[in-house]
Amino acid sequence: MKKKLVSCLISFTLLSSLSTPLLAKAQENTEGIKGSLVIAGGGVGTSNHDIYEKFLLLAGGKEKAQVGIIPAASTTLQSSEKFKEDLVKYGVNSDSIQILPVSNHDFSDTQKDESTWKNQVNDKKLSRTIKGLTAVWFVGGDQTKIVDSLRENNGNDSEALKAIWDIYRKGAVIGGTSAGAAIMSDVMITGGDSLGALKESIGNKENKHVNENQHNKKEYEPLSVQKGLGFFQHGIIDQHMDERARLGRLAVAAYNAERDKEKNFAYGVDEDTAMVVNNKDQKVEVVGRSGVAVLDMSKAKLISKQKVRSGLENIKVSYLSPGDKINFHLKSFEFPKDKVETKGFEYNSFNALPATGVFTPYGRLKAYLSYSFVDNKSMKSASSYVYDSRGSGYEIAFQKDNDTNGYWRYTDGQKDDYSIVNVRMDITPKTVKFQPDKKTSLTYKKSTFSSSESPAYDSIKGNLLIAGGALGSSNSSVYNKFIDLAGGKQAKIGIVPAASTKFDSSNQFKGDLVKYGVKAENIEILPISNHDFKGTSENESSWKLNMNNEKLAQKVKGLTGIWFVGGDQTMITGSLRNENGSDSKVLQAIWDTYKKGAVLGGTSAGAAIMSNTMLAGGDSYGALSYGFTDTYDDMTQQEQGPAYLEKGLGFFQYGLVDQHFDNKARLGRLIATAYEKGNKNQLSYGIDEDTAMVVNNKEKQMEVVGRGGITLVDLAKVQTNDKFPSDYKNIVISCITPGDKVNITTKEIVINPAKTSTRKNEYYSEKVGPNTGLFSPHGVLRKFLAYDLIDNAQSKEIKSYAFNQNKGFELTFRKSPESNGYWAYTDGQKDDYSIVKVALDIKPIKVAIK
Repeated sequence: MKKKLVSCLISFTLLSSLSTPLLAKAQENTEGIKGSLVIAGGGVGTSNHDIYEKFLLLAGGKEKAQVGIIPAASTTLQSSEKFKEDLVKYGVNSDSIQILPVSNHDFSDTQKDESTWKNQVNDKKLSRTIKGLTAVWFVGGDQTKIVDSLRENNGNDSEALKAIWDIYRKGAVIGGTSAGAAIMSDVMITGGDSLGALKESIGNKENKHVNENQHNKKEYEPLSVQKGLGFFQHGIIDQHMDERARLGRLAVAAYNAERDKEKNFAYGVDEDTAMVVNNKDQKVEVVGRSGVAVLDMSKAKLISKQKVRSGLENIKVSYLSPGDKINFHLKSFEFPKDKVETKGFEYNSFNALPATGVFTPYGRLKAYLSYSFVDNKSMKSASSYVYDSRGSGYEIAFQKDNDTNGYWRYTDGQKDDYSIVNVRMDITPKTVKFQPDKKTSLTYKKSTFSSSESPAYDSIKGNLLIAGGALGSSNSSVYNKFIDLAGGKQAKIGIVPAASTKFDSSNQFKGDLVKYGVKAENIEILPISNHDFKGTSENESSWKLNMNNEKLAQKVKGLTGIWFVGGDQTMITGSLRNENGSDSKVLQAIWDTYKKGAVLGGTSAGAAIMSNTMLAGGDSYGALSYGFTDTYDDMTQQEQGPAYLEKGLGFFQYGLVDQHFDNKARLGRLIATAYEKGNKNQLSYGIDEDTAMVVNNKEKQMEVVGRGGITLVDLAKVQTNDKFPSDYKNIVISCITPGDKVNITTKEIVINPAKTSTRKNEYYSEKVGPNTGLFSPHGVLRKFLAYDLIDNAQSKEIKSYAFNQNKGFELTFRKSPESNGYWAYTDGQKDDYSIVKVALDIKPIKVAIK
């Protein structure tokens, strides 16, 4: 059973009650604690070695660990049993792991009545069992059930909770995920979202007298808190931070906890990530796959300029990554030595749009602050919005202060890894109003690009592996698939470095192939480039002549696999095509080996070159607003502006391909390009980062491999307004994930049989507001469609907005008679959704913000 979002509305909705005795510290004497904490933000994958191994190390090692699992938060025993299975996989003896009889309710998947366990929390036998443990783990679910199970009706600690405190003081590790993280702080957040917290929990007059039943009919939920178990006494903890966009509710909770905001940070832990607390050293280390948001509320002030709503200003936001450390006593940060400062050395320089919805590049908070703001020399301030369907909400303004900085390095191969410190955040009440834009845009320019079709080959024996960018070295499914298609570990592979300005990515990919078993002597970085590479003594710009080198062409014909690295896709085509646009001898050789059975692969720019019409620049808002441009402004244009097209290499003959699809939110530019230059009877494909589409030309089939998803755009039934550009109706959107397949000629989608249909079996039934920016849950398109529309019985349509100043677009995603969703757990107990045939309408709008 899928984990339900906690939506408890307890009697402590308004945080004015934080000063009451009920929320007094759980344990006043916390000095000298020898134990540690592993506080995970939810969605911890079974494959997340760093978190599991850290937990077991702190438990005494896998041979000595004695682990007790507390199932109380869940409605079933499934998550507890799954965590036990995971620990066994990591080397713990099954006999050393116990699911402790701690619950205040019955479990739905057992024959017993576990509600009787509530009476056992003062049992001496249970206390003795706990005192023999070296670790305790709280599974996710409803955090209030954990607290109620371990506390007596009068609020006193049960004997079981006292025993947990006893082993924690003596050196045991206490861990938990999701609800099991929420209980760790003294003030426990039990419900609410960012918009609801801002509207109803900082002294605002709006809706204060609405009763509980009315609350449940709203698009947002007010903040609610309760007394936690207090194992972490140095600030408030929140979880699912990135996926559910909870920074606003954490800020409100921390602001109202007046006794703590001067001396403590507040912490928001991302999914698949943990903060590991060392009480002896008074430090927190970030472990896992994403980050921890850290709020300093010590100088925050209430904005009381509005008659109805208030805001907050001068909040300091930091976002830390795995390997970073926080001294929670000194309120300071430590970063690994290989991370370099971005201040004064910013890599990006583009005018980032405000974060307004699912068309926003880098639409999650950490990514937006990294790429669009802190590591962007053009940006001194940036903004986002959150509001309900009436437009009542807030502007979230970010500003660089003197102490703002970023820290960067590569991780897991060549994925960017950022840490961000001391960004100022102000949250100001705003009202946003949208009206249809009826005037014809004079700025939109149709594409003048014309590409002669590549010859169609029905007899291609080779395959394609097209990766969306940011391919992790640890992504074994993609690497192993490429190696298998190339002939196994005896494969002969050539790497084309042309897209990059350095050899780092080519050397990294070669090293990864060797780690996966390919012989180093069978891998060669091919001398193909039209520019010089940094950090070498040779001038590689002379390699441009190699495109017609007969000896190199013959070498290429002997390869079983060719890989194109990422960078600038125009440099690949410029290195393989003659000045008159004809194919060079080396490109002809690549086609020859591909037709005979070789696999061609590439990531990022190496994916963009695969289709005949190559998307080389622009973003979604720019493509919809301004159309297309005939000029190319290097890497900057890959982040913003009108779409720029060139002729690709045409290896994929069944539609358009775009990449970095989730992180750079490129749905709009793919739609605009497909409408003008695509074949309406073919699908267009948007590939997420760390994900690949594997094309079997013989079977005419595409399969998803990796960690993300692929978005399919079908314009066969689209309706448009001839008098107004970018006014679309009946675009059909599907989002598929690893294990799903598509027939690239018939467009038939075949879903992984392990998934079950959500249609007429929706898990959620909630009213949801529009997706508006960094404070909106489920900021990535696939998650937004899954949780808010397809698996939500109340939703028939949902909206998102993309705008800049007074112009923009309304996106309406609708369930159609053909719409369906498919769900399964993956990598432990992570939700994995596929979405089939959602209708999308795009309407130009005028925007007024007051």
